[in-house]
Formats: sequence, structure tokens, C-alpha cells
Amino acid sequence: MLRMSWMVFLKDVRMEFRGKEAINASLAFALVVLILFSFAFDPTSEQIREITGGLLWILFAFSGVLLVNRSFVREQSNDCLDILLVSKVPASALLLGKTLANLLFIALVQVVCLPVFSLLYNINLFQQPVWLMGICLLASWAIAILGTVFAAMTVNLRLRELMLPVIVYPMIIPALAAAMQLTNIIAVGKVPEGDDLIWVRLLVGFDVIFTTLSIGLIDTILVD
Repeated sequence: MLRMSWMVFLKDVRMEFRGKEAINASLAFALVVLILFSFAFDPTSEQIREITGGLLWILFAFSGVLLVNRSFVREQSNDCLDILLVSKVPASALLLGKTLANLLFIALVQVVCLPVFSLLYNINLFQQPVWLMGICLLASWAIAILGTVFAAMTVNLRLRELMLPVIVYPMIIPALAAAMQLTNIIAVGKVPEGDDLIWVRLLVGFDVIFTTLSIGLIDTILVD
């Protein structure tokens, strides 16, 4: 299954980098919102540090859903999705491969946006680089796995661009809340410890539970 997942991942990455439609749209959206927020908030204010996590993860949630929205749309032309389903590619491998591709796309947006955020808001987010990478990985996986599985559910809907955010955003609230809290902590140069570690456990638990559920249900979702 891992080999099949890797093949799906490479296929999606090649297809996206060929046109760069989703990445360009998501990155443009994220940068415009960052600039607009910089006019709305005073970068020299101490209060900006208290809402750093909220600003960043609301931004990443919106841009992430823009990216995952095209996960299965790419397969609609020439009935490619039907061909994949009747081939030897398991539905779980298809899900994992596309989720990994979406995780990479979200990470690329974050690589650009995090330094821009630090520059615009005068906040050094890289004081705890290991923690920052870990938080981004865990929270982005939550967005990617849920976004991908719900993209599979809505791929044949006429209003999928509207329905996908409506379904995904309420589901990822726990993961976003944990990521916001942890980002606020590292934004002031501290390391999460003591009671703060409950947010790490929440993120890990969220990823494990919803990854397991998604893999278990993807066959039913795609067949139906």
C-alpha cells in the first residue's frame, strides 16, 4: 500500500506543479490576507503576540482548504477516478497519497507565509524551530486528512467549492485551537511544558483518530 500511496503522491505533485493553479491561488490569498491584517493590527503592540496563533492558523485553514479542494477534481477528466478505483490501487492508498501531496502543498504555503508574518508583525516565530515544525506538521496533517476525505465526499457535488469549507471547518476546530495555543506559546520564545502539553496530546490524538477513521471509511465514500 505504501508503494501505491507514493505513486499517487508523485502523480498529484507532478500534476500540480505542471499548472500550479491551486498553489498559486492559495499562496496569493494567504499573502493578501497577511498584508490586510498588517494594516488592521499594530505590529508594535504586545497584544499582537496574544493573537499570533489565531491569525496564522485561520489563514492556514482557509488556504489549506483551497488546496485540498482540487484533490479529486483532477481525476474527473476522462473518468480517471473510476479507472483508479477499478485498478489495483486501494482506496486507502489513494487517500494517503493525496493527503501527503496536500500536506506538501500546505507546507510550501507555510514556508513562504511564516517569514512574511514575522517580518510584517515584528515577531520572531523561529525561536523554537523544532516546536514550530512539529506544530505545523501535526496541525497541517489534520487539515490535509480531513480536507482530502471530505473532498472525496463532495467531488461530484455541483457546489463542492461551497460545501467543502462548510463541512471541514467545524471538524478541524479542536486541531486549530490546539495549534493556536501552542503557536502563541512559542511566539514569545517559550517551550510548551506542564499543562501546555495537553494541546500537543490533543493534536496527536486528533490526527490518529481521524486518520484511522478516514482510512476505514474511504472505501465506502469512494464506492458510493
